[in-house]
Amino acid sequence: MVKYGILVISHGSRSDEWVRLVDEAVGAMQVPENIPVYSSFLEIVEGRLIQDGITCLESQGVTDIVVVPLFVSSGSTHIDEISYALGVKPEPVLPTDLLPFVVKAKVHFTSPIDDDPDIATILYEKMKPLSVDPTRELVLLVGHGSVEPGFYEPWLEGMKKLAQRVQAMGGFDEVGTAMLLPDQIQSKLTEWSERKPHHTVLVAPLFLSEGYFTNEVIPSRMQGYTYKYNGRSLLPHPLLTRWMERQAASYLEW
Repeated sequence: MVKYGILVISHGSRSDEWVRLVDEAVGAMQVPENIPVYSSFLEIVEGRLIQDGITCLESQGVTDIVVVPLFVSSGSTHIDEISYALGVKPEPVLPTDLLPFVVKAKVHFTSPIDDDPDIATILYEKMKPLSVDPTRELVLLVGHGSVEPGFYEPWLEGMKKLAQRVQAMGGFDEVGTAMLLPDQIQSKLTEWSERKPHHTVLVAPLFLSEGYFTNEVIPSRMQGYTYKYNGRSLLPHPLLTRWMERQAASYLEW
């Protein structure tokens, strides 16, 4: 007898607000009553780590765990180490301290956000209040990124596709991308200031929740440039919950 359970995995944070926003989004998921859902974290949140989630679901008789990785990109190195530790892949691409989890259930590993259309809608809705005249505006999507070969490329591809979706929705003159790793913000802003000096730059963070990166790192990288930025992250937004539901539904049988 197959019994499904859903394990949502996100990074974790020392910020109670960060954890609360993730938990609220996961808690709002609409799934059949007999399918338990557990919101787990890769690190920091003691008592709520991935192994805690596995153990909790299996104690409820779950035989098949549908894992939803609540991460922005397939290029995240965390996707590599988590999928290895869950037994989805035999070896990680990069060295990791993450040890294999004790898991008896069959694991079904879904994909992270990448260029999902609903996420593009969230990005557009969050930064839309900054916009006055899209035809004279340049939008910069800023994501965490990765300098690792084989991980940088999926980050770039996903962000470029999200940029195309946002441009189609908003009718902006251009929508570009920049990563924190490698540091690409200044070169992009410099290029735009030279090429289209009379346009307004709107900056949109591609991060799950507001915190250190959205509040401190991104603004510090833009010092000396003129831009509009409200620092609004993907959470909270109901479409992120709908995304998680769709990710899980593709593996569930109901």
